[in-house]
Amino acid sequence: MWIAPERRGLGRWAVPGLVLGAGVVVGSLLAADGRYGTALVALAALAVYSGHLAYRRNDPVLPFGEGFGSGHRARTHLRAAALTGDVLTVAVVGALVVEALRGADITPYVWLGGLAVTTYLLAAAVGGRAM
Repeated sequence: MWIAPERRGLGRWAVPGLVLGAGVVVGSLLAADGRYGTALVALAALAVYSGHLAYRRNDPVLPFGEGFGSGHRARTHLRAAALTGDVLTVAVVGALVVEALRGADITPYVWLGGLAVTTYLLAAAVGGRAM
């Protein structure tokens, strides 16, 4: 039986690469302005977000437990929770970059980003063992 090869083009890497490229550009602009600490934080935030996108680019359908119920309702709640997390992550990272380029204080966004990363890693670690 012939099975068609899976298509794994460079398109799957486009968004993570674009985010990482934006991080390099933002970091370079901030470093050229003499704000080296802010440049490193912005570059790190975008690099971590790029890594997250690259890691999730080929996720299978996520397993879910009884916390979401079962069937269609569970899938709906799981997708809603994932979309909410994705939108909030983009908002925090975007606000961090905008405020860094404006020269404003980025500390609140760094804390929110750190909280998001910590929450995600803990949830992945605990969820991975529970399933």
